[in-house]
Amino acid sequence: MHNPGIQRINVSTSQRIIELLAPAKINLCLHVIGRRPDGYHELFSLMCCVAIFDRLVIRMGTVQSVMTCDEPSLPCDDSNLVLKAARLFNKHLGEETRISPDNLSIHLHKRIPMGAGLGGGSSDAAAVLLGLNGYYGEPFDRQRLRSLALQLGADVPFFIDGRPAIAQGIGEQLSPYTGLPAYGLVLIYPGFGLATAQVYKNLNFALTKSKKKLRNVPFKNGDFHPSHHLHNDLEAGVGDHFTVIEKLKKDLLNQGAIGSLMTGSGSAVFGLFDSEEGAQAAKAAMVPSPSWQMFVTRLIV
Repeated sequence: MHNPGIQRINVSTSQRIIELLAPAKINLCLHVIGRRPDGYHELFSLMCCVAIFDRLVIRMGTVQSVMTCDEPSLPCDDSNLVLKAARLFNKHLGEETRISPDNLSIHLHKRIPMGAGLGGGSSDAAAVLLGLNGYYGEPFDRQRLRSLALQLGADVPFFIDGRPAIAQGIGEQLSPYTGLPAYGLVLIYPGFGLATAQVYKNLNFALTKSKKKLRNVPFKNGDFHPSHHLHNDLEAGVGDHFTVIEKLKKDLLNQGAIGSLMTGSGSAVFGLFDSEEGAQAAKAAMVPSPSWQMFVTRLIV
């Protein structure tokens, strides 16, 4: 699979089972350049997978293609990206090869918080594409998989390779980035999700001035420095939740984080530490709210 993010932990052709781990991601910077005529937004972002995983179990050769999940609030109907990914893959497998696709059932063990800006749904969809491609003997190359992934969402192609990358365009123009240390991470989900569309709607482009700021992004061809480069324009679009987001960031900095930021369109906030041990010590020293989910993890570089 050659993907440092998505991990194939079990493939049994005899039992016709595929088990996969799909990682979360964070945005170490996110600049919104402007809005396109089609409604999408032009971005500049440094993205990296982190070691928090959903687990997917795919059983091949079932009576019909279905999905289940241990998170009851997650819809498992045709609107779910996991099922969309399976059906998209099977459609093109049948059209472009001589392989006849099987029906399948997918069970999703959900660990990545939803509505948190962590890309869990996109990662799950990419895992399905990679897992099925491996099961059928790699009929599609990476470029073709990225093309299929883009039909599912702008973030999905990033997870096909799973390596740190600078994302531009609507997020689909990816350039590998190799200048990241394996920082330790404390990640906090504050107990509420944010709707991506609303966060973008709230954004005031006159205040972001991202084009001017983008003249100073030396990490594009050099080193990333948390104290200088951590930035997320979308923090300005979280509305009434801004106070909570800012408090979480300050709490992490007070515990020794070398930088802290909201990821994506929120609501999760992370703090970077020099090591995973440092992150663990910081988490132990914090007094969490009952509504929080807190994770200690690391960047997957």
